[in-house]
Amino acid sequence: MHEQIAEDLQESPVERPLLLHLGDYVDRGPNSADVVRRLAAGPALLGVPMVCLRGNHEQMLLDALEHGSDVGAHWLRNGGDAALKSWGSSGYQSVEEWRAALSAELPFLRGLALHHRVDGYVFVHAGLRPGIMLSQQSEEDLLWIREDFLSHTGPILPDAPGMAVVHGHTPRKWPDCLGQRVGLDTGAVAGGVLTCGVFENQSLRFLTA
Repeated sequence: MHEQIAEDLQESPVERPLLLHLGDYVDRGPNSADVVRRLAAGPALLGVPMVCLRGNHEQMLLDALEHGSDVGAHWLRNGGDAALKSWGSSGYQSVEEWRAALSAELPFLRGLALHHRVDGYVFVHAGLRPGIMLSQQSEEDLLWIREDFLSHTGPILPDAPGMAVVHGHTPRKWPDCLGQRVGLDTGAVAGGVLTCGVFENQSLRFLTA
């Protein structure tokens, strides 16, 4: 996908490019550690400014490292065991050993933003609670919400009624472009494609890998 993005930027240069990732970089797949290390390289990755948002799977990882015990077991059941293996750690080790295995990447993971607003868009991992201002949105909703966000058909943010919300988290076979939201999760974790939305002024097109 990053190769396609680089080629697209060469073919269609823009004045102020921004590469933005919507979260869920860890768990389930075999290469969580490599993904995080690649993203932690920052703008050097493709030579353009980059923003990485936190997903609910990064939050589960951080919660497990913070609280351990039952929280850690929940993370392991949701793909954390595969993530730990990619860092060379067994899922059955202690929380202290988990922290040691991830120590180099923890500053990056802890620094992930919850949302990013630019031009007429708000980018977020899961979605927003309709009718609540962006500054008042809860962390849980930003990372986990499905309903009532997905079924909402009117303006989402009362303080910015024309703002469109771009999100991941809920997989669909195709990008979900409905009213004032765009869902880009096309189920790569389950064998679907990985989708990138290219937002230029009022136009939208897609790259897939």
